Formats: sequence, C-alpha cells, structure tokens
Amino acid sequence: MELMNLSCEGFLEELASKAAAPGGGGASALVGAAGVALGSMVGSLTVGKKKYAAVEADIIALNVRAEALRKRLEALVQADADAFAPLAAAYGLPKDTPEQTAHKAAVLEAALDGASAVPLQIMEKCAEGIALAEQYTAKGSVLAVSDAGCAAVLCKAALQAASLNVFINTKLMADRTHAAALDAQADALLAEFVPRADEIFTAVSGKLRNK
Repeated sequence: MELMNLSCEGFLEELASKAAAPGGGGASALVGAAGVALGSMVGSLTVGKKKYAAVEADIIALNVRAEALRKRLEALVQADADAFAPLAAAYGLPKDTPEQTAHKAAVLEAALDGASAVPLQIMEKCAEGIALAEQYTAKGSVLAVSDAGCAAVLCKAALQAASLNVFINTKLMADRTHAAALDAQADALLAEFVPRADEIFTAVSGKLRNK
C-alpha cells in the first residue's frame, strides 16, 4: 500500500488504526510536506505581481527548491513505513538458543539503525523547509505572510516530532557510540532550527497584530 496514494481521510484512518505504520515518522513527513507546500503557495501568490518584480527571480528559484523538497518529504512518508517493517520483524525473531539470540541482536541493531535514519532525514528536510519559510516571509506577498508563518510552524512541529522517532530507536541501540552520534545530529538540527522557526512565528505574528 502506497500511503501517499490514499485520500486524506484514508491516511488518517490508517494512522488512527492499530497498524504499526504509518506512525509518528510518516505523520511528521506529511506535516513537513504540508508546511513546504504552504511556502510554495506564498511563492505562487507572489510571482507575476508588479509590486514584487524585484524579487520575482528569487521567488521562482525558491519555488523550484520547495517543490523538490515537498516531493522528497512525500517520499519519506512511505520510506518511514518501509523502514519500520524490518524492525517489527526483528522483534519477532526467536532467541531460544545463544545463536538465535546473537542473530536477533545483530538484526535488531541493523533495523534500529534503518528506523533511525529515515526520521533523521525527515528532520533535515523540515529544517530546509524552515529555511525556505524564512525567505518566503521576507520576500513573499504580504497578503500571504500568515501562510509563510504557518509553513514555519508546521515544519517546526514536524522537525520536533521526527526527532522523537530518532530518539526512540537510538535509545535501544547496543552501539552507544553510534547512537550518540545520531542523537547529536538530531540535537544540532533542533538547536538551530527550532529557534529560527520561532523567530518567524514571532515576526509574522507581530506584523499581523501590529506589535
């Protein structure tokens, strides 16, 4: 089942079910894609307007980047579900003998690494979405500035949500050095881009409320 081929209603029904996937990672990717799409909306409403002729080339370039980013996040919705399948299978392996126990541990470690890699990619792409939202806020149509702010907020939420899907897997890794390295990558993205998204929200909120 290709998750992105489901209707909005169908995806949410699947998300709400007892099925293990889609879960938090896939939902994060979808929310991030929605945030990036809102940025594209701001760009689309800006291109062709005489008032913004001076930045039109910049906006067109942003739109190209945003479309590619949105498509990547859409693909990560399915990738997250696909990465969970080996992990679920690994948990079900027998461990009745020392050999089986060792095999299960090795398979589980590899599966945990794969299940961490996808949400980390989602985080990276949501960080890119926040960077794009900054540009759309600064250069896009003032009539759509609220949408630029929403783009940043959604990408921030997706960034933070995806981090939890990194941490739940790294917590179980036997290789603590590798786990710490993955955690450090996630922490660095949070440390840089959560404040940047908050700055966008504050700036947009101030413009809309004349503060």
